[in-house]
Amino acid sequence: MKNCRVGGKGIIVALDVADMHDLRLLLSAIKDVPGITGVKVGFLLAMQDLSKVVKMIRVYLGDDVDIIYDHQKAGNDIPDMGAPFARCLGKAGVDSAILFPFTGPATQSAWMKACIDTGLEFLVGGIMTHPKFLASEGGYIDDEAVLRIYDLACVSGCRHFVVPGTKIEWVRIIREFLENKIGSGTFSLYAPGLITQGGDISECGKVAGNSFFPIVGRAIYEHIGIKEQRTAATTIAGNFLTQINDREVRDEQEK
Repeated sequence: MKNCRVGGKGIIVALDVADMHDLRLLLSAIKDVPGITGVKVGFLLAMQDLSKVVKMIRVYLGDDVDIIYDHQKAGNDIPDMGAPFARCLGKAGVDSAILFPFTGPATQSAWMKACIDTGLEFLVGGIMTHPKFLASEGGYIDDEAVLRIYDLACVSGCRHFVVPGTKIEWVRIIREFLENKIGSGTFSLYAPGLITQGGDISECGKVAGNSFFPIVGRAIYEHIGIKEQRTAATTIAGNFLTQINDREVRDEQEK
């Protein structure tokens, strides 16, 4: 991905607003804000007209911003549906897709291959931010399935991964697993669940490492008015860049 490559710096803004009018206001608010490297589009806007949404994003934010599509959650249908899914995204003009393949390795492999064949980057996640998701939390998903999902993603060439910003210990576990599997400094981590869901950007960033992209939505778009949204986006992105730069300085001094 253009601005979300390993070693990149910035936040991803989740555009989970209700309609095209609200999208236009939000894009006006975040336009030219330093430290925004990408946006995430969910199914609410996609069901209205994904191609139109992509065109509007390009008009306001330009061609350099990464447009990530999050189907909430893609990669859980039969394997054969991966190809038409990827073709639709490619036709709409998005840069990458988020996959959370909980229904097994056959579907995961097929959907990742479909993204590759279509020329789409893809991000893979294996654990969600909310309570009672994993079996150990009272949920349905076996804890052991989490790292199996990341393992297969690595084998397929994935280097962009989604981690739960509300579950810091799992961020640590996943990062250590990926470093052992494909090497330190070879991948990027993206975290939703921050601020409004209780996750802390600074704490998560320390655990996730230098190639970390917070995904922030409601903490920006729930503000009323372009000025208020712009202030929120500027503050969040600016604070994050300062944290990253300060950590890099400390790391350099400790060498």
